[in-house]
Amino acid sequence: MSRDPLVIFTPSGKRGRFSIGTPILTAARQLGVDLDSVCGGRGICSKCQITPSFGEFPKHGVTVNQTALSNWNSVEERFDQKRGLTGGRRLGCQAKVQGDVVIDVPPESQVHKQVVRKRAEARDIMLNPTVYLKYVEVEQPDMHKPMGDLERFLMAVKEATGHEGLELDTHLLRPLQKILRKGKWTITAAIHQGRDARTPSIVSLWPGYFDGPIFGLAVDLGSTTIAGHLCNLSTGEVIGSSGLMNPQIRFGEDLMSRVSYGMLNTGGDIEMTNAVRDGLNQLVQDIAQEAGVETSQILDMVFVMNPVMHHLFLGIDPYELGQAPFALATSDSLDLTATEIGLAVAPGTRAYILPCIAGHVGADAAGVALSEAPDKSDDLTLVVDVGTNAEILLGDRGGVLACSSPTGPAFEGAQISAGQRAAPGAIEHVEINPTTKEPRFRVIGSDLWSDEVGFDTAVASTGITGICGSGIIEVIAEMRIAGIVDASGLIGSAERTGTNRCFAEGRTYSYRLVNSSEGQSEISVTNADVRAIQMAKAALYAGARLLMDKRGVDQVDRVVLAGAFGAHISAKHAMVLGMIPDCPLERVTSAGNAAGTGARIALLNRNSRDNIEKLVRKIEKVETAIEPRFQEHFVNASGLPNSSDPFSTLRGVVNLPEVKFHGGNGDKTQGRRRRRAAR
Repeated sequence: MSRDPLVIFTPSGKRGRFSIGTPILTAARQLGVDLDSVCGGRGICSKCQITPSFGEFPKHGVTVNQTALSNWNSVEERFDQKRGLTGGRRLGCQAKVQGDVVIDVPPESQVHKQVVRKRAEARDIMLNPTVYLKYVEVEQPDMHKPMGDLERFLMAVKEATGHEGLELDTHLLRPLQKILRKGKWTITAAIHQGRDARTPSIVSLWPGYFDGPIFGLAVDLGSTTIAGHLCNLSTGEVIGSSGLMNPQIRFGEDLMSRVSYGMLNTGGDIEMTNAVRDGLNQLVQDIAQEAGVETSQILDMVFVMNPVMHHLFLGIDPYELGQAPFALATSDSLDLTATEIGLAVAPGTRAYILPCIAGHVGADAAGVALSEAPDKSDDLTLVVDVGTNAEILLGDRGGVLACSSPTGPAFEGAQISAGQRAAPGAIEHVEINPTTKEPRFRVIGSDLWSDEVGFDTAVASTGITGICGSGIIEVIAEMRIAGIVDASGLIGSAERTGTNRCFAEGRTYSYRLVNSSEGQSEISVTNADVRAIQMAKAALYAGARLLMDKRGVDQVDRVVLAGAFGAHISAKHAMVLGMIPDCPLERVTSAGNAAGTGARIALLNRNSRDNIEKLVRKIEKVETAIEPRFQEHFVNASGLPNSSDPFSTLRGVVNLPEVKFHGGNGDKTQGRRRRRAAR
């Protein structure tokens, strides 16, 4: 085993050992990490900025010391003085490896930008925003009526709106008199309506008549990506959407890794809180700039997120969520000012956070419930929000159950040998001819299949860079349909499968998806890749099956795939792998970013906030970590599609060859891995 330092790059997850003194840029190039540089490593262009992370990283099995990189040199000093290297950043061409290190490549340093696929879904929403504008005329001061400008202003607003107990945000008291006189005793107020016993507040003021527009921002704060939708509060129109990678990825791709980072590193939770708030502020700036609005016009915000992100966003140590009984610091919805949580917007901007359902079922699942409304369905509906931590809902008018399953990051391309995030050049769709075993595929950024005329030209600028989540799902499912992989998850040899695309790799076999002779880097699917997907999909299916047990059913009427990743999964391929229960394919639909849609509903209709708070109290929570049958379902679900459930409906429309491959000790190794994962 090499004793050279281990260099780990995030968000790609690529890693390798390099000798001391190797520039980070060189390491990135050798591993195929997407790190930009146009000056040949001379420290001129500043495109190769990276952020080193220090501390203990149990997920990666390393402890990173402050001496892991070489000291700043004169090139970096000069650049910092002229342009600035903020947030502990270094230049990848100048910083050299001195020890084990975790390196984050920020979005602006990547050539192929991450595609955040959390678009705003089309939805009819009854418009009733929490913030609205009101124009009033204020009685001028009179020496014979000794009443302050504030009191006369509030009296005018109360008469115009009927609001009792109306309050003015304290930050508006200082400019109030100037605004009144500039408007010649007419003024427009932005009023945030209180709910239940909450007092309505005036959050912003304009002299004279102002008809807006004013805006609200709905944010889906995921563990991997952050997506926001900017909405006109007067019309409900989505005027801008933007997304970025969650900067916390450098602390761990999955949630428990981040909990561990906070436990093992003093102040680690605060470090992660600052990182996600910085990311959100960047999102606000990006989306406002894209839409051509001032951030001061954004007066309401709604957030959905999982419990660990919920706590870290609020500045709460998520330690208790890392161990039974997985206690939340708070589960109710929260009404805050945006400045209280470190967001650089107008001082009066309000932030509403949907309630959490349970310790591992968060406000994002509440957003899905608000969007998809399983409690109002006549059909027994299974809603699966696919992500690093999958939230699952099962219900109808008779009641709703909820749980979460720790699927991990494999569905998003992590832990896959050629895996990557969704970006131009990534393979996203795959078909394999069941007779010839020859593949064809499509990549992000092109509508052409690889066997169509013009494909090579279409991908010339990006190349074929790897496989994203939807691509790895489809290729493994297609390999199962074509008889290249058997029901246990073993890839066959060239002799057994009838294609020289299968080749020996150690004690198992791999399938070559892209040949290096095709003018691209070779891209293969290994048996380890298949195992990673088996473990992830088994956790997903086991959670769904557990809810079905609780409900006393063996089948569901409908399956809804939600989440940015869920929106791009083929229903047929998902079922071939056994990610979801057997169901007629036409009854499997996509809801897109349902959590984000739920946030948008709560932003544009204040009554929906009361509705989701009531529903969350009625949802029955199931904790998979303490359910004995979860392990049984997990082991059975590691088969493709399942070693116990027959999947009769699927087999009626898709032929799954009854092949079985013996890969030496490979099948025994796989069995041991399944049992360990289940434990």
